[in-house]
Amino acid sequence: MNTKEMIKLYDEYVMNSYIRVPLSIVKGKGVTVWDAEGKEYMDFFPGWAVSGLGHCHPAVVDFVKKQAEVILHVSNNYYHNWQAELAKKIVDNSFKGKVFFSNSGAEANECAIKAARKYGKGKRYEIITTLRSFHGRTMACIAATGQDKVKIGFEPMLEGFKYVEFNDIDALKKAVSDKTVAFMFEVIQGEGGINIADQAYLAGVKQLCKERDILLIIDEVQTGMGRTGKMFAYQNFDIDPDIMSLAKSLGGGLPIGATVAKNKIADLMVPGTHGSTFGGSPIVCAAALGVFEAIEKGDLLKKTREMGKYLVKKLYGLKKDFPFIKEVRGIGLMVGVELSIEGDAIYKKCMEKGLLINCTQKNVLRILPPMIITEKDIDSAIKIINDVMKEIKP
Repeated sequence: MNTKEMIKLYDEYVMNSYIRVPLSIVKGKGVTVWDAEGKEYMDFFPGWAVSGLGHCHPAVVDFVKKQAEVILHVSNNYYHNWQAELAKKIVDNSFKGKVFFSNSGAEANECAIKAARKYGKGKRYEIITTLRSFHGRTMACIAATGQDKVKIGFEPMLEGFKYVEFNDIDALKKAVSDKTVAFMFEVIQGEGGINIADQAYLAGVKQLCKERDILLIIDEVQTGMGRTGKMFAYQNFDIDPDIMSLAKSLGGGLPIGATVAKNKIADLMVPGTHGSTFGGSPIVCAAALGVFEAIEKGDLLKKTREMGKYLVKKLYGLKKDFPFIKEVRGIGLMVGVELSIEGDAIYKKCMEKGLLINCTQKNVLRILPPMIITEKDIDSAIKIINDVMKEIKP
């Protein structure tokens, strides 16, 4: 089936809820994907950061193949070893607590919101989030998200959310009330434009939460699993969450979400408070354990830090030649290039030349290559971006 045939079927049978470009990806291996016509692309935005190890990493594929021959699904009213082992692995690499498994980042954040409200015991239920944040597409998560565009047409919103400017501790202090139970945010806003939390801001957040018994919920859906050169992004800063949400890269390409909560919160989630039919199935947990193994054996956290520095250096090189590049910012392999012009044409032209990146907030090029990236890959991508920018006439 060629691309035109696929598009025709989509137009007739698939809900049009995404902005799609006319590209049909049929195969992926490492940094490379192929379309239906056989054209190659370098994927520097693999599955919205889902394929953090690149496509079809051998460790993930091996774990999945072996598990697929044993059992695919086990109901959550039974036990199975893969879920137990994965929960321990996540906790060992983050903080002491317990894990709830689901199927996506939105579901992971739903669990975080419910757990926080449970902790508030009906008296405290307000959760403060930041402007330009993004926490998912469920009704609770769009209510939590600090962007009006995701709410249009779905009003009235779930009550109990307030929004403050990112990196503004005074705004957060003013927003806190006797009903505030949690502050929920990303230490690096992904969809918001690769905005990085200041260390001084986080110190103020930490102190405020301690003084007022406010839970700190850190959304690591996009930043987690090595993306920033640490297993979890908060580990780049002097701050610890009470609740953390994970998804995307955790499954190596398979759908999984996870919510980690400290025991004082996790123990409130007794039978009947929450559930997920497919959450934490043997096959996705096996895949996630394959992700951990690949990161550890390949020393990919160190490699991510090294390649991230190299990528940023190369992008700064472009900044000298193109005045419409305002800023390059990022940690590890989570990098944003803010422009003084709209970036839609740039990312589309990059795709035409065989490089897949993303544009968010209209003027921020979002570049999230897999952790297996090499300097040669980066050089090839920079050449394409450079060639495209030469064609742009602001």
